[in-house]
Amino acid sequence: MSRLGKKPIEIPSGVVVSREKNTITVKGTKGTISREFFDEVVEINITDKEITVTPKGSSKFARSLWGTYASHLRSMIIGVEKPFSKKLILEGIGYKVELSGEKIILSVGFSHKIEVEIPKGLKVEVVKNNITIEGVSKEEVGHFAARVRAYKKPEPYKGKGIRYDDEIIRRKEGKKSV
Repeated sequence: MSRLGKKPIEIPSGVVVSREKNTITVKGTKGTISREFFDEVVEINITDKEITVTPKGSSKFARSLWGTYASHLRSMIIGVEKPFSKKLILEGIGYKVELSGEKIILSVGFSHKIEVEIPKGLKVEVVKNNITIEGVSKEEVGHFAARVRAYKKPEPYKGKGIRYDDEIIRRKEGKKSV
């Protein structure tokens, strides 16, 4: 039994949830997001004030998607009210980031600069060596932040690299000379 799936999802005022076949669209003050759901496995009922999610049948696949769909719908509603954000920090001597139109240009110790294109729907701000990524889709924000971080993961000896704001890098001791 899914604990998240049992709870009805409240629709706050100012948010409109509509359905067209298998696609559910959520519109709010900060943007619009839509997602496709399998109607054969889980039943989604939308009323004026809340959304209820119930599995069709008792198969393992239906039970696993029950909580997942409820979580997706909940994050869609939260995202159109208050956008999700991730903050990345560049650490290292000579490491720089700059915003150029619809691209981020990273200079992270390689012989060349890395250009990363910003996906549509995301807003990126760069202040010194801090990158802030905002968007209505939790999935897109997290995916783009992970993609940028993957170019230069933080290393444990000097702590250089791209890390999340709340990430703690456990430092290791270097070689000891006798």
